[in-house]
Amino acid sequence: MPPHCDSLDGPVVRAAQRALDAEDVTLVLPFVPTAGEKEVIAAFDKVVQARRTSAICREVADRYFFETVVRVHRAGEGAPFTGLKPAGLDVGPVIPVAEKAIESGDAAGLADTLVRAVREELAHRFHHLGHLRGGADRGVAGARAYVEAMLGLQVWAQGIYQAAKAKGHAVSHTPD
Repeated sequence: MPPHCDSLDGPVVRAAQRALDAEDVTLVLPFVPTAGEKEVIAAFDKVVQARRTSAICREVADRYFFETVVRVHRAGEGAPFTGLKPAGLDVGPVIPVAEKAIESGDAAGLADTLVRAVREELAHRFHHLGHLRGGADRGVAGARAYVEAMLGLQVWAQGIYQAAKAKGHAVSHTPD
């Protein structure tokens, strides 16, 4: 997945910033697993105090809090923390469309983007398969290329289906 949750303009850091601005740790807790809440709350309490000291302390404390929250979030995903990524990184074509859909409450644009991507890839794979079909009766090498493309299409389709039916995000939260 493209960098997102660990970027300075990603949803985890944005939630951490809102929590600091409001001095309300509960605004960021949904982004961390229950097992990480104590660590995040302890960091938050220290950071809120440090932010009041000076502008430099505020900057350093904020960065420490962002890193703590993202690290705990990534641990909840079962992923390593490799540092905060800069804002403005390319997260691919789908994440911005998904964010817009979530903000607007309208999934139509996201559905169009996803369906278009699947249709385009399916058309490409079928075209390639059709091209290879003609050579499949001209020896083992041609037949092998056709079989590889045919099975590749089936595996790709199964992967798309499984992705469509998957739960979504790997963070394991226990309900309150």
